[in-house]
Amino acid sequence: MSDASPTELPLAKVEPPNRWLPNLVWLIPVTAVIVGVWLGVHTLLEKGHTITISFHNAEGIEAGKTHVKYKSVDIGMVKRMALSADRTAALVTVELDKQAGAFLASDTRFWVVRPRIAAGEISGLGTLLSGSYIGVDIGKSEVTSHDFTGLEVPPIVTGDLPGRQFSLHANDLGSLDIGTPIYFRRVEVGEVVAYNLDADGRGVTLKIFVHAPYDKYVTEHSRFWHASGVDVAIDGAGIRVDTQSLTSVLVGGIAFESMPGESSGEVAAAGRTFELLPNRAQAMKRPDGESNSFLLYFPQSVRGLSLGAPVDFRGVVIGEVADVGVDFDPKALDYRFPVEVRIYPDRLRSRYRSAANSKDKINLHQLMDHLVGKGLRAQLRSDSLVTGQLYVAMDFFPSAVPATLNWNKLPAELPTISGGFDDLQATVLSIAHKIDHMPLEQIGGDVAATVRTLNTTLADIDRLVQHSDRELVPEAKAALSDARKTLGAAEQSLSGDSPLQMDTRQAMQEMARAARSLRTLADLLERDPQVLIRGRGDPPAPEEKKP
Repeated sequence: MSDASPTELPLAKVEPPNRWLPNLVWLIPVTAVIVGVWLGVHTLLEKGHTITISFHNAEGIEAGKTHVKYKSVDIGMVKRMALSADRTAALVTVELDKQAGAFLASDTRFWVVRPRIAAGEISGLGTLLSGSYIGVDIGKSEVTSHDFTGLEVPPIVTGDLPGRQFSLHANDLGSLDIGTPIYFRRVEVGEVVAYNLDADGRGVTLKIFVHAPYDKYVTEHSRFWHASGVDVAIDGAGIRVDTQSLTSVLVGGIAFESMPGESSGEVAAAGRTFELLPNRAQAMKRPDGESNSFLLYFPQSVRGLSLGAPVDFRGVVIGEVADVGVDFDPKALDYRFPVEVRIYPDRLRSRYRSAANSKDKINLHQLMDHLVGKGLRAQLRSDSLVTGQLYVAMDFFPSAVPATLNWNKLPAELPTISGGFDDLQATVLSIAHKIDHMPLEQIGGDVAATVRTLNTTLADIDRLVQHSDRELVPEAKAALSDARKTLGAAEQSLSGDSPLQMDTRQAMQEMARAARSLRTLADLLERDPQVLIRGRGDPPAPEEKKP
């Protein structure tokens, strides 16, 4: 220890505190405030866009769980749900990511993706495990909005899909629906995306989408028609069945094409409206131009003649039936059945007539007067024996009663002639009348007597056959046995080693030797005829040869 005394220790100096230096204890709250402000600013800067979507119902949507997806990428989350003030809709508040500002376009569409079956197509099966989500189709409008109305049905076509949209107008919807396929030459090129009833209730307007590059085949001259199900037509040409594909049979379809032999024209502009016709026959029907009406009075029943029935001129349809009525003739006190037909003069002229020769077209009055003068008459004929449908046939009947047209009467009346079926019916009735006057009872009695005589004759023949079986057959068998024995003996006699054959050969040999002897005698008599008188002597001695 130090030995210094307390009086020798140094005294402490007191210094006043520096008022410019903060106390270190304040660093903690200041730092907390700075961090809080930074987090708040960062949160505000990173916060996305809040929108409200109105749905008819919120089935499958849960706050904090249901995502908003575009091309299967999450771009937002459902934060809360509430009912509208009038309780007719569910208001879904969605917070989109900061980068999703482009989805605020006013024409952006939202819908709930869940499992669906429509138009033969199944979609949204993935949501069975992952749950429903809200799908998005980004709009193209420059106007932004934070309030949207959700779609109850997912759109068939999204805004980023290449192609063009067109409109079709039809009398009724038929079997068509959203998603119904569109066909071009039996190739599926698009689908129906929407439809709505016209304001006046007289038709239906459909929106269709044709995918690129097939949309270039929709031209100004394209014709559209129903290709739904199976088109079965029964007419004079027989039974015709036409369909596009199995899908069109099940869920319907629409087909389009340009007129055969006609230039396709320019590519149709997007949004153009076309007429949707019931079938291909009507769609491919050429424009008829101006029509002229004529009146026909047939001396027969018009049952089976319907509106629209063809007016045929030797196989060429030149018009159609416009009306079928009934008139009372006060002079004859009888009913007549007027049939009004529309005839298209252009169908009577060549379709290949050039414009330069259009001034040479025959006047319709002159043409019809000339044809009627040659015996042109209208006649009802059967179009099909199966359906009983009738059509109006125009043909020449040179032996018909002469007639003229009164052009001062509108419409002019064309002369008619009874149909071939009525003539056949009259012939059948005449035959039936003659048969009715025939003595059928007497003929029946004669036939019965003839049958009885025939039965007696057949009985006699049967007895004769039985008699032949009892008596003639055994004798025939005995004769056949004797003939068989005779043939056997002849076969034995004619065999090569039989005695008859040997004797016959010896006799033939003797006859051959006798023939040779006779030939020798004949030669001798020819040389010396006197040998028969003096006999045959010794032969003369041979003469000696002289030296």
